[in-house]
Amino acid sequence: MAAENHKLDNFETFYNVIDNELTTTPTTRHAINPSTNEPLPEVPVSSQDDVERAVAAATAAFPAWSSLSQDERAAYLGRFADALDANQEGFAKLLGEEAGKTVQGVGLELFFTGTQIRGTAKHRLTEELVEETDERTVTIRHQPLGVGVGIIPWNFPILLGIIKLSSALLAGNTFIWKPSPFTPNTALKVGELAAKIFPGGVVNVLSGDESLGPLLTAHPGVAKVSFTGSVATGKKVMQACAATLKRVTLELGGNDAAIIYPDVDLATVVPKIGTFAFIHTGQVCMAVKRIYVHEDIYDAFLAALASFVQTTLQPGPNTDPAALLGPLQNSMQFAKVQDLYAQIDKQGWRAVPPPAATPAPPPPPQPQTGFFLPPTLIDNPPDDARVVAEEQFGPIVPLLKWRDEDDVVRRANASRMGLGGSVWSADAARAERTARRLEAGTVWVNTHFELGPQAAFGGHKESGLGVESGLGGLKGWCNSQAVWVRK
Repeated sequence: MAAENHKLDNFETFYNVIDNELTTTPTTRHAINPSTNEPLPEVPVSSQDDVERAVAAATAAFPAWSSLSQDERAAYLGRFADALDANQEGFAKLLGEEAGKTVQGVGLELFFTGTQIRGTAKHRLTEELVEETDERTVTIRHQPLGVGVGIIPWNFPILLGIIKLSSALLAGNTFIWKPSPFTPNTALKVGELAAKIFPGGVVNVLSGDESLGPLLTAHPGVAKVSFTGSVATGKKVMQACAATLKRVTLELGGNDAAIIYPDVDLATVVPKIGTFAFIHTGQVCMAVKRIYVHEDIYDAFLAALASFVQTTLQPGPNTDPAALLGPLQNSMQFAKVQDLYAQIDKQGWRAVPPPAATPAPPPPPQPQTGFFLPPTLIDNPPDDARVVAEEQFGPIVPLLKWRDEDDVVRRANASRMGLGGSVWSADAARAERTARRLEAGTVWVNTHFELGPQAAFGGHKESGLGVESGLGGLKGWCNSQAVWVRK
């Protein structure tokens, strides 16, 4: 069926999607446009009854969906990707309004969304013959789990849901998508589009408030929960899933270190580090959050990065095509990052460039002009400073001096998080040796934040459990089964 037949009627009305039906709820709520503080259109607030109906629909759809071949399920995913492309203009506008993303940020998320679906659809789970003799064969195979739930955060409200959905569906599971209460609108439209592509019950989307997640994690009919979000909430999700021994994947916070050797070319590396540190206003789990610069080039690096921040990172709303730095996405995150800015004077940190006025902590938590904060570098704070030890998730980033390789690796690994990390040097072999010493799920050499459907990603330590994407992510949506056959 041609993708042009799958154009959505509008991007102004929003419904839950249960068993391919668009459903309403007695109670509604709305999120906020973080660039303007204006309300977005009303969305459903799901109840226990909505959860029961969604789980029942997904359960009923599972036998037929899982019995399809992987090629058949991949074909559905391909049509779904085409349909998303056909509706890209509507999704782009809504994503900018909802997430506060710049024009460039919206384009990146939508591009990677299509890449993720199509790349995932190329993977195949194969049976592995581990022994064959005259007496017996032993084979390992992978079976889908059943009903999966994806709990999606607000920073990449389409892409992070798609990563979970595409792996879950290709493996043969059915899926319930729970978006963040801060960014429900795009997900509901993704679900509405999915209802035009997939059989009933295969993809369901439920919008709600903070009470919805616990209803899903507690439900005995859910086989797996894949959660992306904060460490604190991830621990609660794991605890809730333990009661029914649900399978769990957790992709949690990060405090990624970038280690800069003195032989780098500043003109090449500084813009990259600046981009990877301030992408989506720092609201990315795998953004650079600690920049360790060798003392021989520290002053020059800091000056060049400060110049990049001042001259390149123009702040502005999602409607400004020149803006490269959007607002914080919501009032809760705005207040948290505001408090970090308030520590600049209290702790005697040196801010570069100095903020025109250090933002005061709340109240008021909701300025009328949007949740904007100035991009700020902190010059060589102590290792135990909050801006170093905590995940900032905002446009405030520390630079720290180092001299000895063993020492900087120890400092980079001192975090309780271990999501990603990068090493930068003209000597790629040396940089790779250092990168392999980092305690993180993904490490990069002379780059950062490169991800794709060809490789799994996940965290070490408190940054998560299990992996998403890639063949590893696909297997995470399955039970392993050993088949012993005596001849």
